[in-house]
Amino acid sequence: QVQLVESGGGSVQSGGSLRLSCAASRFTYSRHCMGWFRQAPGKEREGVAVIDTSGTTTYADSVKGRFTISQDNAENTLYLQMNSLKPDDTAMYYCAQLSSLYSITFCATSIGRSSRFRYWGQGTQVTVSS
Repeated sequence: QVQLVESGGGSVQSGGSLRLSCAASRFTYSRHCMGWFRQAPGKEREGVAVIDTSGTTTYADSVKGRFTISQDNAENTLYLQMNSLKPDDTAMYYCAQLSSLYSITFCATSIGRSSRFRYWGQGTQVTVSS
């Protein structure tokens, strides 16, 4: 069983920055795909960014140029650096690991398929005020 624990959320003003972290008890597979998702009240969960073992990244159009996903495989930790935050970025942010049913070749397209992700953290709240 993989445990994912997010941290780093908080309240910031528009234009500010936050760095989210996701500590994994272990990365289950030597080749893996990890992602950040978010869900605002009354809205569906949406993919923010994904990264595979090789470091290949994919971003949602709404965060391109502002957010950066990265990972430290030695520390089993996933990060999301969020700059130029906007009120529309307000949401609960979750990290997740792709199910082993899917090879990492599916990583990029899985940003739009949260159902493919098997392990999820409990979430960390990000609130951006105008």
